[in-house]
Amino acid sequence: MHFLRDFPLASFNAFGVNATARQFAHVSGELDLMNWCAAHGRETPPFLIGGGSNLLLTKNIEAPVLQLAPRGARIVWDEGSTVLVEAMAGEPWHPFVQWTLSQGLSGLENLSLIPGYVGAAPVQNIGAYGVEISDTCDSVMAVDTRTGEPRDFRKVDCAFGYRDSVFRRMIDGERDRYAIMRVRFHLSRRFTPHLDYGDIKVELQQASITEPTAMDVSRAVMAIRSSRLPDPAVIGNAGSFFKNPVLAADVAASLKAQFPGMPQYPAAADKVKVAAGWLIEQTGWKGRRIGAVGVHERHALVLVNHGGATGAEVWALAQAVQADVVSKFGITLEPEPRIV
Repeated sequence: MHFLRDFPLASFNAFGVNATARQFAHVSGELDLMNWCAAHGRETPPFLIGGGSNLLLTKNIEAPVLQLAPRGARIVWDEGSTVLVEAMAGEPWHPFVQWTLSQGLSGLENLSLIPGYVGAAPVQNIGAYGVEISDTCDSVMAVDTRTGEPRDFRKVDCAFGYRDSVFRRMIDGERDRYAIMRVRFHLSRRFTPHLDYGDIKVELQQASITEPTAMDVSRAVMAIRSSRLPDPAVIGNAGSFFKNPVLAADVAASLKAQFPGMPQYPAAADKVKVAAGWLIEQTGWKGRRIGAVGVHERHALVLVNHGGATGAEVWALAQAVQADVVSKFGITLEPEPRIV
């Protein structure tokens, strides 16, 4: 691998903030990564990035930055209705989803138009419109950055949770334990639509589609996301900045009694999920701007860099939003992006 020194990272994070990597290298091959980690991983653990779509940098990165960029996707085996598909970590996520649909496969259509690379998808168990990566993930092949040894993680080994996984829990600041290189998915040739979350049904009805295909659902999701979420290529943002809080059922019931309009959804046993965007709107942050940073006018979960903001300014805005939500509701919002 060829390292570049003092490499600018503004185009490698979706907020577009200026930061520098003291050392930076593209990783396109598993063997190169395994050899480098075996030789240097214990002494100088790397900082791993993919497309930078879920990253907020508030400082320069002193650790060696490795961009995991191996490309490729293939069908591993095809047994009638069930198909095992493998994608390399550097495949852009949305084009990969569209490729699976072009193969007549369903399972990922609700995750259309999510930015980033395939390799980052399992880290936070990305999800949208009632579907998560954990629904279709078969296994993950990763490299131990301390030893260079490959390791296969079965679905159960990934310990998926709400925007969480074993991989996310093994990140410590600038130290990443596992570099995901390949992800396998169980997809289907028998389409089972998931239409009960968000406005997918409404979007399909407006298009006069009564018996949707997987591609129809993908197009509906793309239309909804495009109408509500700003394009990171136009204005710096990492999509939804905060997770929807998951509360104990009795706490949620008490809050509902105080705030009858609070949207709530069933979660795990004795748990209730609360809409973080609604909480932020109620504190008056939606559409508000402070200097170069602000909360998007169409979606209160999205923090934006209007141009020239530092990562520290974005983080200060996030903390101000958190403080107001705690003050009004007693709920601490947890960020989705990785914050350095």
